[in-house]
Amino acid sequence: MNKVLLNYLLKGYLKNFFKVLAIAYCFGVILNLFEEIEFFKNIEVNFVIPLMLTGVFIPSMIIKLLPFIIFISSMWFMIQIRNNKDLLTLKIFGYSNMRIFFILAFFSFVLGWIILVAINPITSSMSTFYEKTKSNYSKDIDHLVNFNKNGLWIKEELSEKKRIISAERPDGYNLINIKIFHFDQNSALLDKIFAEKAYIKSNTWELTHVRVFQLNKGILNMNELTKYEINSVYNYNKINNLFKNFDTLSFLKIITKKNNLLENGYSNAFLKESLHKMLSIPFFLFFMTALASIFTMNTLKKGDNFKLILIGLIICVLTFYIKDLSLALGQTERIPMILAIWSPVIALSFFSFIGVLQINEK
Repeated sequence: MNKVLLNYLLKGYLKNFFKVLAIAYCFGVILNLFEEIEFFKNIEVNFVIPLMLTGVFIPSMIIKLLPFIIFISSMWFMIQIRNNKDLLTLKIFGYSNMRIFFILAFFSFVLGWIILVAINPITSSMSTFYEKTKSNYSKDIDHLVNFNKNGLWIKEELSEKKRIISAERPDGYNLINIKIFHFDQNSALLDKIFAEKAYIKSNTWELTHVRVFQLNKGILNMNELTKYEINSVYNYNKINNLFKNFDTLSFLKIITKKNNLLENGYSNAFLKESLHKMLSIPFFLFFMTALASIFTMNTLKKGDNFKLILIGLIICVLTFYIKDLSLALGQTERIPMILAIWSPVIALSFFSFIGVLQINEK
């Protein structure tokens, strides 16, 4: 009988999970399709292309929304079994609220690892295909970025000259050991700028410890400056999104091909951060399920369904905000990035522990 009840519990939970997943997928398709159509509005392509790109893009978006999908499906399932008296049946056969919560939370934890190991490599490949396809259709051919074992290379086509930028490596909002070359329309060198680093958070780059070499009547003159500014179409976010897209990396790829990724220009710090983001997913799912289950068990009355759903949505929004805020603090180096990644999980574990101490077994 216990095996039958366990199968019922897990099948019912999975059924709700896939229902919420399907709803999230449909909303994602509708919203992203408009964005893809907008991107291709001035490009002659078959409607199949934006539709295909939408289908390819949505799975990676779903991965990011998994904690909230899990939270909503867990709360929905707990409301269902409470309202149709199945919770009472489970208790008669020895399933306490504590046991039910732990089974569901642990199942979500295992589900997180399955997604990480089996699904994530597929979604990362789809994201890579998405990025390459969008790049092929992009008309911004005057501005190119390449990142490999030799460092970062940028080409910019300015109004009256061309600019080539090279940097040894990125370091947060900075580019280290940067070299900038300006050429006229005939590809003749106009000047070159060497700097220890460039702060690229905005489109106005701030260079420090600068040497400016200017060609004047065949003579190369050098000026040393403490600071120097240039304007660029690129900033930190644009460069980061172009060659260090988190969605195109898979958990298994980081573990098994780390050296290859380092040779292709990915920094060790970025790979470490990406790995921790992925490792946090199963724990995020565990504590979101625990929080939803405990919260529902401790407060639920049959007539409170709408109120519970509303509170659940508020909790999801707050969790999403706290997660984004924590990552923003990490990216601006106000707190260590690893702490920024795990802080929301630690906070959820704390609230779950408080909930467990007050769990209602009635």
